Amino acid sequence: MTSETDRLKIKVQLHCGDEIAMGPGKADLLEAIDREGSISAAGRAMGMSYRRTWLLVDAMNRCWDLPLVETTMGGKQRGGARVTDLGRSILRHYRTLQNDIDRARAGEPLAAMLSALRDLPRASQQSE
Repeated sequence: MTSETDRLKIKVQLHCGDEIAMGPGKADLLEAIDREGSISAAGRAMGMSYRRTWLLVDAMNRCWDLPLVETTMGGKQRGGARVTDLGRSILRHYRTLQNDIDRARAGEPLAAMLSALRDLPRASQQSE
């Protein structure tokens, strides 16, 4: 049997054209970059390839007025990355939006809908 929390799936994604400017994975990546101080280290911590990590950062940076992540060159000793002030602000707002949605999942409107929702759909009544 499906639990009530499994019956509603809401994934918040902000789009910029055809690109996802921010979503759950990109928010997690921003947090990892902030924690690790490096895009490649953040990718490793998340089990992502170097290329995939850089592509996600590039997409984020192209979608906002200012970059969410800044990098510094210099190799292992001096290089790194940091989440910008805008990046922290976007991340904070995104996480607030996610929390608001999570709270709504526990509310009366969802409970009312779930009380009438079947576990499985009825058999189709269409004739062949």
